[in-house]
Amino acid sequence: MDRDDHPAAVAPTLISARSAESVPLSVKSLSRSPRRRRPVATPSSTKTFVLDTNVLLHDPACIHRFAEHHICIPVDVLSELDRFKNEMTERGANAREVHRALMKIFNAEGAQVTEGVPTDGGGTIRVAVYDPVQARKYSSVQSFERIFHDLEKADHRILACTLWLREQVSPPVILVSKDLNMQLKARAVGIECEDYLHDKVEPREVANFDIARVEVSAHELQRFASSGRLTLAESRCSGMVVNDYALLCAGEKATMPAKLGAAREFIRLHHTPECIKVGQGRAIKPMNLGQACLLDALLDPEISLVTCYGQAGTGKTLLAVAAGLQQVFGRTYHGITVSRPIVAMGQTVGFLPGSLQEKMRPWLQPVYDALDLLMRPVEGGPQGPARKKNRFQPDPQQNQTPAAPYDPLIQQGIIEVEALCYIRGRSIPDRFFVLDEAQQLTPLEAKTIVTRMSRGSKLVLVGDPAQIDNPYVDSRSNGLVYTRQRMRGQPFAAHVPLVKGERSALAEAAARLL
Repeated sequence: MDRDDHPAAVAPTLISARSAESVPLSVKSLSRSPRRRRPVATPSSTKTFVLDTNVLLHDPACIHRFAEHHICIPVDVLSELDRFKNEMTERGANAREVHRALMKIFNAEGAQVTEGVPTDGGGTIRVAVYDPVQARKYSSVQSFERIFHDLEKADHRILACTLWLREQVSPPVILVSKDLNMQLKARAVGIECEDYLHDKVEPREVANFDIARVEVSAHELQRFASSGRLTLAESRCSGMVVNDYALLCAGEKATMPAKLGAAREFIRLHHTPECIKVGQGRAIKPMNLGQACLLDALLDPEISLVTCYGQAGTGKTLLAVAAGLQQVFGRTYHGITVSRPIVAMGQTVGFLPGSLQEKMRPWLQPVYDALDLLMRPVEGGPQGPARKKNRFQPDPQQNQTPAAPYDPLIQQGIIEVEALCYIRGRSIPDRFFVLDEAQQLTPLEAKTIVTRMSRGSKLVLVGDPAQIDNPYVDSRSNGLVYTRQRMRGQPFAAHVPLVKGERSALAEAAARLL
């Protein structure tokens, strides 16, 4: 995260958000006496966390998530937040939310910033002003200034403040930052450092995309094939929740896909068609087990939230758009809405002129490709290569661009292109909403989108957690995996992982090997 370059703040006191009875530092005497105070002992289970700016911007509510532990916010963090508060972006909104939350805490009756306010979890929160004059008497700070002598950088002042605090209170004092370079600097000078883990999913949640396999006997599989239902002991399907998909296996070749229902019994896939065809377009067939399970979830009227992980070429976007169009033509939904986060890979081409639809088209081109494939009438056999035309003979159709088969639907509002920057405050009823590249979302952005869905709508989040260009999230903290982890087990939510690529043998090999 970029830091502002301004001189280090110098103040004679440590501003603390703690009550006079529970404060672990002798703050007032520290400002009056230059001699070193003995650190006050704290319970071994209690920690002091120093929060970096990016943590507060990532989750403004993080100040309420440290339970009985103590929170310290360096004043340089507040200076950095001040840089972002006027932005009309999600980052600016988060900065303003942090300012409001801190003001609410420090404006409590009888509370003073110099004496502090305890948190609801039993811990405390305070703001620290790094005083280089007072801090230089500690050898750890002197060593730090010899290594990172440029204290005009906010990163360095936050690290120095952490070292200073470590001399004042009993350990551990832990710096919490989502900036990897900041973590490396902290570890280089002996500061204990952690990532913000509250909204991170377990590594196993994104390490394995395979559909679960449940071993059954040949008799149980035959009973499931005849009745469409099978109840197994809880130990045999441990770790699975409602609407999880599995492959029932009785040996290597005897297998059947199933879904775990609300009554904790496996049920047959009732909503997977042999193929999907929209108008005169191509017929789309599920090519593997994962695609069959995904179609079942997309076409199930009882499921209103579908999340899907899958690498490039597994058919996530195509199947989502195909299922949405089929249900729109079947009058299940009034229309289909498509969108994706505006996060570029590498350098961009700059300003995009035109209307909202024209600005969004480069970002949504994969969706338009899927619409064209699904709706363009299938022509006859191969016609051979086009004849070379006489360059001196004018072509009357040269300047005429043929209309795409989905253009009338866009003009009628049946297919809607949505920019996520304008979605806040909307209520979206009776729509099939496809959000592509959802792994680029932050958890708060994902929450904003999910809470826009009204009755009768269905939300489909698809993406690949391994392909992230947003610098503020990673494979374990993005909005896609966060939504899946928090909604897991709800009767209206389903998740399907896709493993096998069907785009081409080249694309499949590239996804695995490159």
